Amino acid sequence: MGSRTRSWAGAAVLGLVLGVAGCGERAHAPVPVPEAPDLISRAALFGEPARHGGQLSPRGDRIAFLAPRDGVTNVWVLSVDAMDEARPVTDERERGITDFRWAADGATLLYLRDNNGDESTRLYAVDTTGGAPRALTPAGARAEILNVSAGDPGAVVVTLNDRDRNWPDVVRIDLASGERTVLRRNGGPRGYSRFLVGRDNVVRIGMRVRADGGAEIVAFEPRERTLFEIPFEDAMSTRLVSLEADGAHFLMLDSTLGQPDTPARDRTALVRVDVATGEKTVLGEGERADVVDVWTDPATGAAEAFATEYLRREWRALNADSQADIEFLHRSLTGDFTVVSRSADDTRWIVVEESPTTPKRSYLFDRAGPAGRRLTSLFSHRPELQQAPLQPMTPVEIVASDGATLVAYLTLPGGADTNGDARPEQPLAMVLLAHDGPWSRDSYGFDAMHQWLANRGYAVLSVNYRGSAGFGKAFLNAGNGEWGGRIQEDLADAAAWAVTQRIAETGRIAIVGAGFGGYATLSGLAFTPDRYRCGASFAAPANLFAMLDLAPASEREQLYRRVADARTDAGRQLLRVRSPAFHAGRIRSPLLLAYGMRDPRLTRGETDQVAQAVRLRGRLTYLAFPDEGRELVRTQNRLSYLAVLEHFLGDCLGGRVEPVGASFEGAAINVYDGAVNVPGLSAFARRPARPVVQPTAQDLSNDNDAGGESELPALPEEAAPQE
Repeated sequence: MGSRTRSWAGAAVLGLVLGVAGCGERAHAPVPVPEAPDLISRAALFGEPARHGGQLSPRGDRIAFLAPRDGVTNVWVLSVDAMDEARPVTDERERGITDFRWAADGATLLYLRDNNGDESTRLYAVDTTGGAPRALTPAGARAEILNVSAGDPGAVVVTLNDRDRNWPDVVRIDLASGERTVLRRNGGPRGYSRFLVGRDNVVRIGMRVRADGGAEIVAFEPRERTLFEIPFEDAMSTRLVSLEADGAHFLMLDSTLGQPDTPARDRTALVRVDVATGEKTVLGEGERADVVDVWTDPATGAAEAFATEYLRREWRALNADSQADIEFLHRSLTGDFTVVSRSADDTRWIVVEESPTTPKRSYLFDRAGPAGRRLTSLFSHRPELQQAPLQPMTPVEIVASDGATLVAYLTLPGGADTNGDARPEQPLAMVLLAHDGPWSRDSYGFDAMHQWLANRGYAVLSVNYRGSAGFGKAFLNAGNGEWGGRIQEDLADAAAWAVTQRIAETGRIAIVGAGFGGYATLSGLAFTPDRYRCGASFAAPANLFAMLDLAPASEREQLYRRVADARTDAGRQLLRVRSPAFHAGRIRSPLLLAYGMRDPRLTRGETDQVAQAVRLRGRLTYLAFPDEGRELVRTQNRLSYLAVLEHFLGDCLGGRVEPVGASFEGAAINVYDGAVNVPGLSAFARRPARPVVQPTAQDLSNDNDAGGESELPALPEEAAPQE
């Protein structure tokens, strides 16, 4: 879920052989791109960053960061006084590290690694002076770091689901011995989805799931009691942030009414809560969007500043010192900034800057030096893009057909907009990107997917359809029950807007996405077969029944109310109507279908079912990645998928195509359809997958429907296909 996405369409994947699959003949002539800039390589945009993820040690004297070691991302450490002398402290050889942090002792680094994408993340500890990593949690269980504290520096507190897969316990782990102590046992049916832990590593606050999909905020100390309730409508836009040092107050992002005499609130505000009484004090809120980020003092835990994000992120200070920091950073940097790490004494920060034309850069921010505030460049995350022909991104507001406003982001190819009005001189082929979630959002900033597709000659549009997070709870809840319905219409309205604005050429729009975005791709192709020229879907929940069955118990009630309730006849009917797996026979446009075989949120059967229905038309490219899950973590798998996607879009829309080159070297792919469409892909060809669940006769009969664009699937009370 999350709140903010950068779409390279999630992380994606592609397909293989059974005759001639793919887009068919090349669409028209190549896309006309005036004074087309040099090709930016896929490896430069989507390969492993040179350095990223910097975190200060508690004392602020060292920086740990992620960087490739023999082609695989590992954790490195450097001294602030010797920045040219970085050394690796881990030696992962297969799957890179993506998530790590310092322990409070300042000598140990903690990192998480799953088993080829199965999301069962195991916690490891490694000494920064050398030595082999030590596994701190059992294999097969999912661990998440909850707290490290100077008050208990020899330990880490995690949530761990080794006892109950659905409801993780809160566990303290001794770093030296590995001994585990359960601090709070969790369990359903009314278990806890979130916890706050104090500086003494005592569990003090929890968010307990209610039977109706809402929640309760519970204080455990000095006695267990419910502070207040969170209605279902607010459950997804309200979250715990942190405890203040004395344990007497905590911070949260809150969209609820709050107090009896407080006017109703739509947008999430930053709130300070008194643990003894449950009384709330609003510290800050936005005028058009939710609070999305908070600065807190490392020593006291007090809130210092907050950010809201409508079209772009905006910071507001809560004290004079933070106001001076914000003003200094605005003066010193040209792009938007985020504070990602702070030393325990708060004298040093790591700040990341980015903009659409500025790939991320990390800086060391000295706040208390003899010369006052000072920024020192640490590293560019992707130095190979420093001179690349990157294009500006334009925030736009699109009015949907029912009057709702949709925040979207548009990027055009270089040379296409000669007068600077954010409109091309002539309509272009366009790629419509649907973000994952759906309860997240697209944002302004550097977006590798936008830059890549624009560089190939396409207009690129990302749309925050209703159900997206960050725009208030009314907008988020407007997506309830609208998977494949009003959400899909929002995407279609955005495509129609682009045609009306002469950005996109009629009949030359592709839809691309991963996760929910992949679902939106399949829905768009199946429910409105003539709307999109082609589509690419990665990790899509094609069968919503299966998605609900695989969801954790802690999330299921929310999903029943936000997607459809599988416990009722009307809900089951709606799930059938809105599941692309049951309507894939309607798909007439070329489809690139891909998934990671280790993804715990999908079943192979639902993806095979889609493939079987589309295969009948011979317009399919179908890939599976045996050692990946919901995201393509291994670089070669990621680059191989993108090479296939680039050729697929080139055949479909006529854009520029970078040769495959070494993109398939070292990749692990099973290609079931479409291998002949991309040079070198046939080496990965496999026999076509046979669906575990066959399409019904009625599903397949849709293949023979007469021409003309289909309407969106009927609602349950209308005629709907049978399972």
